[in-house]
Parts: sequence; C-alpha cells; structure tokens
Amino acid sequence: MGDRGHNGEDLTGGWYDAGDHVKFGLPMAWSATVLLWGLIDYKDAYTKCGQYEWMLASVKWPLDWFIKAHPSANELYVQVGDGYADHGFWGPPEKMNMARPSFKITPGNPGSDVAGEYAAAMAAGYIAFKDVDAGYAGNLLRHAKEIFNFADKHRGKYQIEGRVPAKDFYNSQSIEDDLAWAAAWLYRATNDKNYLNKAMSMAGGEAGWGFSWDEQWAGLNVLLYQLTKDGTRKGLVESYVKSWMPQGGIHYTPKGLAWRIKWGSNRYAANSAFVALRAADLGINGGYFQWGEKQIGYMLGDGGRSYVCGFGNNPPRQPHHRASSCRINGGCTTGGQPNPNVLYGALVGGPGANDDYQDSRDDYVKNEVADDYNAGFQSAIAALQNRAG
Repeated sequence: MGDRGHNGEDLTGGWYDAGDHVKFGLPMAWSATVLLWGLIDYKDAYTKCGQYEWMLASVKWPLDWFIKAHPSANELYVQVGDGYADHGFWGPPEKMNMARPSFKITPGNPGSDVAGEYAAAMAAGYIAFKDVDAGYAGNLLRHAKEIFNFADKHRGKYQIEGRVPAKDFYNSQSIEDDLAWAAAWLYRATNDKNYLNKAMSMAGGEAGWGFSWDEQWAGLNVLLYQLTKDGTRKGLVESYVKSWMPQGGIHYTPKGLAWRIKWGSNRYAANSAFVALRAADLGINGGYFQWGEKQIGYMLGDGGRSYVCGFGNNPPRQPHHRASSCRINGGCTTGGQPNPNVLYGALVGGPGANDDYQDSRDDYVKNEVADDYNAGFQSAIAALQNRAG
C-alpha cells in the first residue's frame, strides 16, 4: 500500500502482472482493453450470467490506476517495482519489504507503445461506463485523448527511449500497432474521423503472428472491420484465422491445441480463439466459431484435463503464484502440496508441444498465471456464452 510516484503520487491499486508483485503497465493495459472489448460486445452474456456488475468492478480496478498513473498531460507512470528484486522474493504481497521504485515516461523518455495501450484501455473504459457513470466515463476519455496525443507526438519504445527496465520481462517490438489500436478505440469512443484516419494510416497490411500484449494486428484488423466493414481488413482477418487453423502452418498438439510457442501456449490460442469468435459474430464465415470453440474447450478440459484453476477435471492446484501459494499468517506451501488459496478461473500457461504438462509450482513456463493469459480467454468465454443464450 506504499507505492508512490517520484513526487509522492499515489500509485496503489492496479494489477500485478502474474504470479509476482510488479505492476507492468503494458500487459495490464492490454489485458484491460481485451476484457473491456468482451464486456462491451457481449454485455448481454455477462448480464444473463449475473456477472455484469462484477465485471464492471473488475475492470474499474486497473482503470482507476491508469488515472492515478497520469498526473499530467505528458507524464505517465508505467511500472512499479523492480522485476529482478521482486523475482527473488517468494511470499504474500502483504509481507514484501523490498524497495518499490516507480518508472514513468515523459517527452524526454517516451514510450508510445505502453502509452498507446493505456489510451486504448481508457477509451474502451469510456464506452463501458458511459451509461453507468457518465462523469467517470468522461474522465477516462479525457485521459485517453491526452495520453494518445502524448504517445503520438513523442514517439519511442518504453524499454529503449523510455529507459523503463522491462526489457527482460515485457520487451516491446513495435509502436505502430499500439498507436493504431489506440486510435481505433478512440474512434469507436468518439466517432471522430481523425482517429479513424490515424488508425487506418498506421494499420498497414499485417495479418499478425499472435494477438497479445506485444502485437495488436489481428485484434486491430477485427476492430477496424467491425467499425468500417473495410474489405482489406476482412481479408487480413481471414488470413490470420486461417493461419491458426489446421493446415494453416501452426503446430497442433496431439489433442488439438493450436500451439504457437512454449511461453503461454494457452494464452496465444485463447487470444486467437477470441479473434475468430469475434470475426464469426461479425459475419466472417469459414468455420471460425467452431474452431474458436474447440480451442477454448481444450483449455476447459476437452483434452482430458482442465487448465483453469478451480474448474473442471483435474485442474491445476499448484499454479506458480506467490499469493496463491502462501498464507498471510503462515508459511508458503512447498513440494507437491496444493496451494492453500485457489485462484478460481485463472488460466495457466499451458502444455508443451505434445500436450506434456505437469502441475508443478516450480514450472513458471507451463504453470504460471498472468493477466494477459486470462484476458482473451475470458472474452472468448463471453462470446461462447452469448451464442449459448
């Protein structure tokens, strides 16, 4: 509860990125945007399940933090905590005692990538809250516009020009996709064609490799098609989803997971499933809905075991997560014992290329949980529920 900025700004709140205690702004903002996308376009699904108010409260937590992290027009806090020191500590967050430095971007140390993600999240937040709390929504939109202007005018990567020590954790590859993503969400929020023009000018012709915190092309193309019905965007969406389907070039595990890489294999498949499901609901046909449904089904247990904590057959009981594995007034679980605190609904990283997986707390590749692991998965679940009625 002591997180502060350079001038004493209150930086409490927000989300830790995964099983540790660092607030990394880039994946936090991307995760919030993707969760908000699912909430906005599948509101009825949340309402019918009695989860709408809970979801609003969930996404408001990072949105509140983004507001606090933006104390002035050209100043944005994008990280709290030292990733190296933090990873050397295993215990509950209540017992942290290491230094918690904060890092910000400015015109002299820019970070268009992370700033673009903040702007996108806050624009999406405006859409979600405008009929719930107009004042709060208006504040989000004001911040989104300011942050986008800052990101667009003062360009650079946050871990390079911005000098934020995130390279070994969330190393950004580009800024154009983040800026285009932000502009598209601002267009959806405002209907201001200037934002659409910016988004289209930066969108280019990339179909994408894997929709994630570091690559927006696939999600951007779906969103722009949703907003414009542009044929080029439709073709890029089709190219992306087909590349993930059988015979598209991606590896499949024997039990059917579209497997991109070992880090967060479930994450990439879930994110692509959401892209496919959203495309199907926009009328882009080609078996996309059925493919997305099968990918999510694998994670829920269709392959023989669940990869979702607290759900289904033989779910993970030892996720790599400090707070889950430790008691506030006791020690931390070791060995093969289940974590004392169940992370209900958390998706673990996922299996190896041959469905190989062991439920081990020590395996931070296959058994860690993270904000961005759950974001696309959660919104894909909302899309499936929407069809189920």
